[in-house]
Amino acid sequence: MKSVASIEDLRRIAHRKVPREFMDYYESGSYSEQTLRANRDDLAGIKIRQRILCGASNRDLSQSLLGVKQPLPLALGPVGLTGMAHRDGEIAAARAAEKAGIPYTLSTLSICSIEDVANAVEKPFWFQLYFMKDRGFIADLIARAHAARCSALVLTADLQVLGQRHRDIHNGMTVPPRIRLKTIAHILSKPRWIAGVLLGKRRTFGNVVGRIAGTENLTSYMDWINSQFDQALSWDDVAWIRERWPGKLIVKGILDVEDAREAVKAGADAIVVSNHGGRQLDGAASSISILPRIADAVGSETEILFDGGIRSGQDVFRALALGARGCLLGRAYLYGVCAAGEEGVTKAIEIIAKELDVTMALAGLRTIADIGKTSLVDPE
Repeated sequence: MKSVASIEDLRRIAHRKVPREFMDYYESGSYSEQTLRANRDDLAGIKIRQRILCGASNRDLSQSLLGVKQPLPLALGPVGLTGMAHRDGEIAAARAAEKAGIPYTLSTLSICSIEDVANAVEKPFWFQLYFMKDRGFIADLIARAHAARCSALVLTADLQVLGQRHRDIHNGMTVPPRIRLKTIAHILSKPRWIAGVLLGKRRTFGNVVGRIAGTENLTSYMDWINSQFDQALSWDDVAWIRERWPGKLIVKGILDVEDAREAVKAGADAIVVSNHGGRQLDGAASSISILPRIADAVGSETEILFDGGIRSGQDVFRALALGARGCLLGRAYLYGVCAAGEEGVTKAIEIIAKELDVTMALAGLRTIADIGKTSLVDPE
């Protein structure tokens, strides 16, 4: 890790260590991947205003998220199947986040269960919830998250149907899986990855197996999960969750001003401006292009978090300047999981924190609160 200088370095190591089929699953977007690319391209097009002789020493990167002061304006977002990136990948990420003093968000589609992660860390973490047709199972998940002392529930609301990911189809990551000779060859070429996954706590979905009959293996689980997407999902269902969840509620998947207003009405303590990493509606706007409109509309009424294309501290700076209170890392820390488990995630967080610190110095700013639209060149 000593020679790793950027998130891209972690990405290259990840590709050497993890089979291509899983890396494609983690990196792919839906359909032609227009929105996936737009997330990165639109962030890169935002220019930061360089300032000199501003006395920007003793910088403070701390920020309060959901009433908790933390050293960085960051959280680790939910990533499914993290436990297939590295042995007990969810636990590795949670421990790295705890060490950094920032929240970790466990996915419903995790390999390690809520209880596995809770037993591995001391501080509360966040839990991400997919709303499914089986209300009994959802109520049970909410109760388990509460029992595990999760401090926030992150409702992901943009997965009522699944956006097709061409790379997964090409690689046989379908239901049922298509196991081909080249797939076997790719997996066998990563013996350390195989050994790590086999030695992990689990090799299937820890939050579901044992709770739902007939989900003992990947194929049966995916059959069940595909049948559970609820196209009738509405704001009434958010109210149902709000009644059952006593902690902070975050609604993720907001990409429209009207939806942001509805989330506020529904009692969301925070919203995440997100297009699911470009994995759902292809042709949708990039997250960063929508962020300023939503911040202007509801920024005074709820906390706004940002998700979509963050790969550097400069990207975090751009999102903060356009109205986000904090940013969720996704693929950026997942590359760290793939590369070196907990150590890799720690490195990813350190890289982004250092880049944000240097960016603030060269922009002539001392605190996160100082970052605003005037910190950019020609902001919209």
